[in-house]
Amino acid sequence: MKTKTNRLFFIDAMRAWAILMMLQGHFIDGLLDPIFRDSNNIVFTTWKYFRGITAPVFFTVSGFIFTFLLVRVPENGMDNPRVRKGIKRGLQLLLIGYLLRMNLFGMLTGHIYNSFYLVDVLHCIGLSILAIIGFYLFSTNKSKGTFPLLLIGTTLLLFLFEPIYKQWSFSFLPDAIANYFTKANGSVFTIIPWLGYATMGGFLAMAFTRFKNHKYLYPAAISIAGSLGLLLIFYSSKGFIWLNSVTDIRLFALIEQNNYLFIRLGDVFVVFAIFMIFRKFMTNATVLKVGASTLSIYVIHFIILYGSFTGLGLYRFFNHSLTPSAVIPGALAFMFVCTFLSLKYDRHELQIKSTISHIVQTIRLQIMELFRISLPILKEIKAKIRVFVSRVLGIARN
Repeated sequence: MKTKTNRLFFIDAMRAWAILMMLQGHFIDGLLDPIFRDSNNIVFTTWKYFRGITAPVFFTVSGFIFTFLLVRVPENGMDNPRVRKGIKRGLQLLLIGYLLRMNLFGMLTGHIYNSFYLVDVLHCIGLSILAIIGFYLFSTNKSKGTFPLLLIGTTLLLFLFEPIYKQWSFSFLPDAIANYFTKANGSVFTIIPWLGYATMGGFLAMAFTRFKNHKYLYPAAISIAGSLGLLLIFYSSKGFIWLNSVTDIRLFALIEQNNYLFIRLGDVFVVFAIFMIFRKFMTNATVLKVGASTLSIYVIHFIILYGSFTGLGLYRFFNHSLTPSAVIPGALAFMFVCTFLSLKYDRHELQIKSTISHIVQTIRLQIMELFRISLPILKEIKAKIRVFVSRVLGIARN
């Protein structure tokens, strides 16, 4: 039992780190004046590189946690309670993803902006959870290796063929659906290839579950993750060049020209190794709460920074206009505020939900009462309209 708990501790710590890096990354990227984005500045280029690690780590950890919880229970198939919870969670993330892009002022005027249909992190993670559930259910009555094979196979398939399908426009699909597959319309993330990181996380969770009682689990996992990560970062591009020269398959040359997926996967493995090394120091209660509150942190940051529902966010007023001396302390303050509000919300979540439910119930009862009071008037109006129409039709016949 201890091994399982520790394993989840370092994963939750990774998720906390990833969400905090996302907060500062979105804040600085959205508000920093372009004049300070100097590719020759080592501070900026270092920040930019590490910012690129955040999303792959977050997707991988999300796939890891969900799959770990999915396969640790004794029930199989639809009898597994995590299946129903996962389906509900996946659909919930899709719904929240769309709600965050909703503009209430636009809706009041009967207008839905195109940005409502764009796809972001929550949409992709929601679909990734549903996809992992699909693979799990498909492999329920098959051999034990089927599920992990589907997971790792999906990662390799999406990563290897990315140079081909990224050129597809998916114009034969409605924009609302095409946005899940192409960035042409402005989507920030797409299900392909980002599902690949979630399925890799699921595969790693299967590996941890398989060897959970092994005496040297962590020494072996740290060595493998660290070595594989460094190989992917520094030698994967050279490996694809070599494969192209040996096989003359142009796909390998195309991968090498923009080899970000495998390099970022290497970054993920290195981050896994680092957090596993220091896993004994990652049991701080606040850190674990932050790791378990990523959804509320994401929602709060989206509202404050991008102005969900109202359009009145920091991005609207300070878009690409701040200096480093303003944006750096601003990012730290932004991280603190979003995290503080999230932890406050989680502490009073039941009370808040109860209050909202009471308000909704009161409004519903008021509407029903109003309808009951208005019913006789509506019937009278209906009768008068019927008489009026009959007279008009009678005149028309004459």
